[in-house]
Amino acid sequence: MQPNSPWRTADFRTLFSATALSQLGTNVSYVAVPLIAVAELDASPGQVGALATLSTLAFLLIGLPAGAWVDRMRHRRVLIAADLARAVLFASVPVAWWLDALTLGQLYAVVLLNGCATVFFDVGSQSTLPGLVGRDALVQANAAMMSLMAVSNVAGRSAGGALVQFLTAPVAVLCTAASHLASALQLTRVRPDQVPPAQVRTVGLRKQIGEGVRHVFGNVELCALALTAALTNLGSQIINTMLPVLFVRELGLPASALGLYWAAGGIGLLLGARCARPLAGRLGYGRTLGVLGLCLAPAGLLVPLIDRGPWLWLAGAGGVLVLFKTGVDNVLGVSLRQRMTADALLGRMNATFRFVLTGALAVGAAVAGLIGELAGVRATLWVGAGLLATAFLPVFLSPVRGRRELPHEQPRKPAPATKS
Repeated sequence: MQPNSPWRTADFRTLFSATALSQLGTNVSYVAVPLIAVAELDASPGQVGALATLSTLAFLLIGLPAGAWVDRMRHRRVLIAADLARAVLFASVPVAWWLDALTLGQLYAVVLLNGCATVFFDVGSQSTLPGLVGRDALVQANAAMMSLMAVSNVAGRSAGGALVQFLTAPVAVLCTAASHLASALQLTRVRPDQVPPAQVRTVGLRKQIGEGVRHVFGNVELCALALTAALTNLGSQIINTMLPVLFVRELGLPASALGLYWAAGGIGLLLGARCARPLAGRLGYGRTLGVLGLCLAPAGLLVPLIDRGPWLWLAGAGGVLVLFKTGVDNVLGVSLRQRMTADALLGRMNATFRFVLTGALAVGAAVAGLIGELAGVRATLWVGAGLLATAFLPVFLSPVRGRRELPHEQPRKPAPATKS
């Protein structure tokens, strides 16, 4: 084991296992909750769409202030509270179902509030990582976390489908609640972090949010990373929103074919996360981000060619290549932005990125529906593919491309603002 390996740190191993439990619950609920709406509550397609929208709406509503709040609090407490909140929310669903009192309104409330808790968990997790492993081990730690999420996307949703089929959807949601509770209990083993500096806790919330936004968009490299990731999310969401319609309605393929297509993409994401560090060691961090974008991003133009037979395999290969690049981007981009941010700003930096990236998902879903209605499914796929093929340009044209190594020194903390 290397001297700077994050696996040497007990707290990182604990955070990793807790995140694995949390991700398992998240992916099981991704499958189970919509199926409850359809099978148990006879929800219409529009109502199912509203359910999906509410699940990401929290990042737009509280994404930015969440970063400032996280910077004011102890991160471990934030993570535990978020997991406990999610456990209670999801446990309410099978209880209401068994009492014959479950309504669509309750499901709406559960996914919206779960999204709020997830905002805090995600921001808190990325903000606490540098303090647990040290900045020299960030790339390895982020590679491990991104690999975990990629595996969870494949295995967790498969497990969710099996649980729904054999134990019913409400029981699957109960398993989600149990996994979040187990994650919270696991996180109690992480050593308590330090109390945030007094000046951070007393500065006005609006000033704190502004510091985070200015830090991201006032830095050429961070801004480029944010724009590339946002364009990637926007293009991916436009495509993924229309894929069920294309597979099932226009091509007459079974739902399992769509599941396998997405699973293949998850494998590409996993391979990218695992290859990120070796590639960066050979090519340099910035060059890896730029060269891979130039070489692999255009493969997104193969996705709209989806059809029966060989075209399905060709389009699938294009999707895998794009997601391989995304896996590399996730590891190196997150590591770079963490190393370029002082500890006191980590929560707000992560929240700003989350706000932009998850906001792109929400916009992408709406854009896909609009273009699909006006111009058809294929036209929608080409718009998404065009965005994927050009998303690398902000990083490629920025100073990020010239970075050989990550910054070695922690940035200076921002000067404390006056209390408002």
